[in-house]
Formats: sequence, structure tokens, C-alpha cells
Amino acid sequence: MLVKDLDLPEKAKEKIIEKGIEKLNPPQEMAVKKGVLNFKNMVVASPTASGKTLIAEIAFLKTILERRTKSLYIVPLRALAYEKYQDFKRYEDLGIKVALSLGDYDSSDNWLANYDLIVVTVEKLDSLLRHKPIWIREVGLIVADEIHLLNDEGRGPTLEVVLTKIRRDINPQIIGLSATISNSGEIAEWLGAELVTSDYRPVKLYEGVFDGEYLKFFEKGNIYFEERERGEIAIAKETVVQNKQALIFLSNRRSAESVAVEVGNTIRKFLNTEEKKELKKVSERILSVLSHPTKQCRKLSECVKNGTAFHHAGLAHQQRVEVENAFRKGLIKIISATPTLAAGVDLPAFRVLIRDAKRYYPSHGYVYIPVLEYQQMIGRAGRPRYDEFGEAILIAKSEGEARELEERFIMGEPEEIYSKLSIKPVLRSHVLSLINTTVKNEEELKDFFSKTFFAHQYEDVSRIEEMLEEIIERLKERKFVKENSILETTRIGKRVSELYLDPETAYKLINGMSNVKNYFDVLLLISSTLEMYPVKVRKSDMEWLEKELAKREGKINMDIPDRWDIEYDDFLSAFKTSLILEEWINEKGEDYLLDKYRITPGELRNKIEISDWLLYSCEELGNLLGFREKIRIMRKLRERIKYGIKEELISLVKLKGIGRVKARILYDAGFKKISDLRKAPRERLGDLIGVKTAENVMKQILGEEEQKTL
Repeated sequence: MLVKDLDLPEKAKEKIIEKGIEKLNPPQEMAVKKGVLNFKNMVVASPTASGKTLIAEIAFLKTILERRTKSLYIVPLRALAYEKYQDFKRYEDLGIKVALSLGDYDSSDNWLANYDLIVVTVEKLDSLLRHKPIWIREVGLIVADEIHLLNDEGRGPTLEVVLTKIRRDINPQIIGLSATISNSGEIAEWLGAELVTSDYRPVKLYEGVFDGEYLKFFEKGNIYFEERERGEIAIAKETVVQNKQALIFLSNRRSAESVAVEVGNTIRKFLNTEEKKELKKVSERILSVLSHPTKQCRKLSECVKNGTAFHHAGLAHQQRVEVENAFRKGLIKIISATPTLAAGVDLPAFRVLIRDAKRYYPSHGYVYIPVLEYQQMIGRAGRPRYDEFGEAILIAKSEGEARELEERFIMGEPEEIYSKLSIKPVLRSHVLSLINTTVKNEEELKDFFSKTFFAHQYEDVSRIEEMLEEIIERLKERKFVKENSILETTRIGKRVSELYLDPETAYKLINGMSNVKNYFDVLLLISSTLEMYPVKVRKSDMEWLEKELAKREGKINMDIPDRWDIEYDDFLSAFKTSLILEEWINEKGEDYLLDKYRITPGELRNKIEISDWLLYSCEELGNLLGFREKIRIMRKLRERIKYGIKEELISLVKLKGIGRVKARILYDAGFKKISDLRKAPRERLGDLIGVKTAENVMKQILGEEEQKTL
């Protein structure tokens, strides 16, 4: 089937053909024949890189240009949202307004009423729905990318509730894009959708196992390795010799970093002069992302010079972007990554190596990863337009393990996915949200859950109904739901739902705010929430943490569990997280924090963002409860955490171009307030913070016109 024959506006077809796509591939053609352009719900289950996104694109082009209704494109990760947003912006030439909506969980984002195609994460869409935006009624299409993540304990329940709510309230066309799974038909049945399944890939994929001597492929000849190097090192080197690229998946960050270093030392001799020159520029940009580069920054910078990189959540966002761009340009030859990359951005390579087919879980030890996850990883192998085929290689430690890996993964079938809606912490947040926005009594609540994937899959909601009754009673005890025959949120319960908080977290914050007397009390309070994901306490941390705790005895206005209590470990994690945040607001650098606490810049940035959300929530709840003095502490602390500064610098960092480092330079030089800067000699300011920054600061203080007269 040709693109020019599709039932789409001519300008839309021309835009697709501009991308070099003139003919639909098998799953795309099947989707059209099954009615994707006739507004039928559809679940498309096929391998990574099989062209699923184009099916969604022709659907939203039809919806926006002909039906004149909006389309929502839901993704599981922020990185993926940015990527899709940038990709879809090419359709703005057709008059389609494209928006990206992330973060800020306390807004209906009314500005989205002016946009046609909106890219969101599932959590952001959930928060939007809690604010009942008027524009949601104009949505004619929902695309749920990676819909198999219904199986994920973290995001799955939210995705399930969001899709159930949308189907019930506005009933748009729904398209679910999925990896190959065993029960995709079950999801299609739940959504009343047509099912498209295919094993089509645009680039042939060969799967194999390396046993230390031979690289044995399932469908083609073997490769013998004479040198006895570790599997990932030997294959990475052989890949670069072919002038190809590879991704290596490892189970943890430490392994990803050490492999990147080792591979770099092996392959740097194969880089040409021009590549070395360009890689040096990339390495310098990576080193300059943070004002004080950490050991991790320096290690990554050195790896990049050698043509390798590591990629994990501990990197700063801009560092990940630099690595991804350099890989796409062919400069970085090998990336060693944790599994999160498999579900994230689109980084195809000739080869994908999986060294760690097992992952450690504290309660189970080392366990094989799911076949579905294996397939997500190997889906990155084979680059359309670059390679005639791709290779996916499992690394074994012995012949026996090689046989087991082949049987389990290459011959194995992907697992069925199951609803995770019955997880209580997630369920209670959604129950409060539904009471606030949709349902008025227990019967309506039970009716809502009877329409979920959980109910469709198990054909029995009695287990959830018991949990619903418990949750409702708990919400009434917490004063979030009124003691009425009908279900109705209290004023505070309504705000808790809108703030996108777990009700138990909100209850903890409300009670805790009564006791806080200083900044550290607040840091400990927010660090003890589930949302903060407190940092782990290692065995080596115990002695110094307990000494620090003893020093602060009598100064912490929170109950401290006894050493033998089960809650003690959780308390220590929260305490350690609080110490990190305290050091940050006392202007310690990322390098210091990494050395002392082993918290990476990426993890620190995550904690800062969560802290901002929790402190904002405290402000909002405190307003309702009359905690005026506490709110002053929260507001100042928000500013300090945002910039990583002591209180004395708050006014200075409000100036554009002045961060924590330059603010400290100005303050220590005697310019403690904005009024001091107004009288400052221009040359002196230029010497301290740079001429351009000084000029910009004076424009902000004096006004542009006055500056011109100076």
C-alpha cells in the first residue's frame, strides 16, 4: 500500500513522503486495513523499530486535520516525551500546533486549549485530569506508547486508571503501541480494539550467544575469537574494527562505567584524527555542564575522548544529551548503559550486547530478566538506512550458560502482562482522585473499577472491592473524605488529590508541619516520604550516620525509632537524604556530594525536583490549615534548594545569569543586596563575574534605557 493512496489530506501525505516513506510496511498496511483511519481503537504489537509510530502519526494527522479534534500522545518517560515532541514538530508546517506538557502536577494547563497535538507523560496526564481541564473534551485520539507498561508496578496502575477514565468520560479513539507480548489480544479486548500483531522488522536481526570462544548465531555462521579477552571487550573491539557501533547493556551503573573505561582503552587506537578532534570538543562540553565537575564527569569526559561513553540516570541531563548526539553522529562508537536506555530514547546501533542477563533483587538474589525486557533491548540492534542487518548478542561465562541463555531468551516467548492495579499505595491515590472528580458513592466507585484492565483480566473485582472499602475508611479517618452516605472530598482532601500526593504522604506532611522548628526538621520531613525515594544506607554508612545522629540529639523535632525497630532503617535513609540536601543548601558542590555521599549529579537533580514539589505541597496544605509561620520556612527553603544556596544569597540569585557560584562571589566581595549592585563600579563587577554578565545584571537592575545612557 502506497502512502499517496491513503485517505489523508494531500499535504499530510506529502509530509510523510518527505521523510522518505513512500510505501507502508506490513504492520502499517494491516493497521490501515483494520480501520485505524476510520477511527477504530487499535492495539499494535510488534518489535522495536517496526514502524509503529507512523501508525500513530497517520491517525493523529487524520484526527487533527479532518475531524478538527485534539490528539494526546502518552509516553512513559520524560526523555521519550522530549524526543517525540521534537520529532512531531515537523508537522507544524501543516498548521498543527504541537505542545509538550511535563512536570507541574498542580495545574490544568489551560494554555493547552490552543494546541492540537499534546505530548505528555502518563503521570502528567493523570494530574491534568484531576484538575478537570475543559479542553480535554476536545480530544478525539489518545495514543498510548509502550502500553505493555501496564505490567509495570510503578507506572502501570496510573496508565490503567487514566485509560479507564478517558474511555468513560470522553470515549476517544485509542491506539496502544506495544512490544511483542503473549497476551496483546487481552489488552485489545479490554479496549474494544482491533489487534495488529507482526514480527516484521525493517532490518533483519540475528541473535547469538558468545561463550568465550565462539560467537554463535542462531540463524547464521559462527565467529571465532582467537584473543581471550572478556566477551564485551572482544566484541566491542571487533565492532569498531568493522566501523560499526554497539550498545552494551549492564545491570548497574558501576558496571556501565567500568566497561566504558575498559572498552575505551581498547578502541581508542582505531579512531581517526578528525574523530579524536570532535570527541575532544564533546568531552570538554560534558566537563563544563556542572560548575564543579565531579569524578563521574571527569570519567565520562575521558571515556568520550576514547570513543566510548556510559549512560545512566546518574548523569546530568545535558551530559546524556551530549552522549546521545555524539553517538547518533557516529563519533562515540560504544555506549555501555543500564537497562533504562532500552525503554528510553531511540539510539539504534549495529550491535546490542547484553552482558548481564540477570539482575540482583534483595529478596530473591540474582534473577534472569524477563524475555520482554530482553526483546526491548535487542530492538535497538540494526539501524534502518545504515545496516542490512543487526546483531543481538548475549554474553555467557561458559558453554552451559550459553545453552541456557539461548533456550531462555532466543527460543523463549515474551511473558504475558498482568494488571498491577491492586497495589495499595497506588490505589489509594487514585481512589481519592476519583472521589474528587468522578464518583459520588461506593457503587459508582466499584462500577469504575469494573471497567479496568484488572477486572477484564481476572473477571473478579472482589479483591479490589475489599481494598476500596479499607481505603475509603482510611481516607475518612484522615479527614480527606467526608463522613457522608455519599462520597465527597473535604476541602483538604480535594487539595491533596490536586497536588498529586499519596494521601499517606499528605497526612505525614500535615502532622509533621505542626512540629517543624527549623530547616533541618523540614528536610527530614520531606525526606521521609515515599515520593522522595530516600537514598540507600550502605553498611559503611552506619557508623558515621549514627555518630551524626547522636550529635543532633535533642535538635530533631521528630520521633526517632529505636535502633531495633523495623522503621529504623527507613529513618536512617531519610536522615542521610536530609544531610545531602542540607549540604546542598550550604553551598557544597556536586563533586563534594558525590565523594562524601556517592550521590550522582543526576540523582541530586532528581531529589531537588522532588523536594520542590513536596515543599510547594506543604505551602499549599499549610495555607489551608493556617500554618503561616511554617509557610515562611517552606518558601525560603524552596528557594535555597532550587539554587543550592544559603539564605543570604536568595535575593541575588533572582537576577538572571546569577547562579550559586556568581552570587557567592558577589556577596563575598561586599555586594550583599540588589541595592549594593546598583551603586557598584562597572569595571569591578566585570572583573568579578565577567563583563557580559555584569552588563546583563545592570540592565535588569537599572532598566535597559537607563543602561544605554551610562
